[in-house]
Amino acid sequence: MRLLDSIEAIDDACEGAVVSVGNFDGVHRGHLSILNALKSMGRQLSAPTLVFTFDPHPLTLLKPEAAPAPLCWMERKATLLGDLGIDFLLAYPTSPALLDLDYRSFFQKVIRGRLKARGMVEGANFFFGKNREGNVQRLKQLCGDAHTALEILELNDENGAAISSSRIRAQVSAGAVDVANMMLTSPYRIAGEVVRGEQRGRSLGFPTANLTGCPVLIPAQGVYAGWALFGDQRQSAAIHIGPNPTFGVRSSKVEIHLIDFVGDLYDQRLEVEFHSRVREVRVFDSAEQLQSQLQEDVREVNRRTSGL
Repeated sequence: MRLLDSIEAIDDACEGAVVSVGNFDGVHRGHLSILNALKSMGRQLSAPTLVFTFDPHPLTLLKPEAAPAPLCWMERKATLLGDLGIDFLLAYPTSPALLDLDYRSFFQKVIRGRLKARGMVEGANFFFGKNREGNVQRLKQLCGDAHTALEILELNDENGAAISSSRIRAQVSAGAVDVANMMLTSPYRIAGEVVRGEQRGRSLGFPTANLTGCPVLIPAQGVYAGWALFGDQRQSAAIHIGPNPTFGVRSSKVEIHLIDFVGDLYDQRLEVEFHSRVREVRVFDSAEQLQSQLQEDVREVNRRTSGL
């Protein structure tokens, strides 16, 4: 997998690819039919596969207040797509000039003119171009005129509802990361830099890595079971999201207790993968009562993550 971060990065290796345009946020199971069809078309045409996405999401420019929090950062998206057999991810820089292209110009200048796409695969709800005026019927006409292969797919359903990034986002926002994980192709993950905190956890015997600068949607407040990933290590972790009301702290934080880990993670990048929510955030009558609960939390996290 190669991540291309500009139009200038397009070269002979990816020109003539079969292409799918979309946000592919979270790279979930609803995307699999498109990705599988893209790979099949690539094999038939002896062409590489390329996912074309936008960085940032177009709504960030068009309607910032309505722009959704992403489910994965771009490098993570590239990794997930690469794991599924896609050759290239083009993170096309979103700009007013791009958003002002009508659907014909987008197809002719970008898809055919720059990428020289030999084929396309899209979902039945695909829209493109200024004001989303391009639809699958217009795409069929454009591809037919350009002798470009095209496959249009219906959405994957799960119990009568399409798997979508918005559905997954709602589950993550509610703390139901285990439900979200069933719709994703890989467990939900956040990332950030470890900074110094107030070290209250250390005084209780449960030191935590305080995470900042997370580029994706943070799950709802609560205590979670999961894993911390750094370097080539993967460590079971109890994850606390929210305030520390027992100590009168109202600001929300992301704190990671790496079970049985000894070391210094300050200023390092840490990725955190979620398994399930253990409990809500609540006030304890004393530090001793909180300490007892933390011991129980660690036992429960170990139970849920052992052997997984």
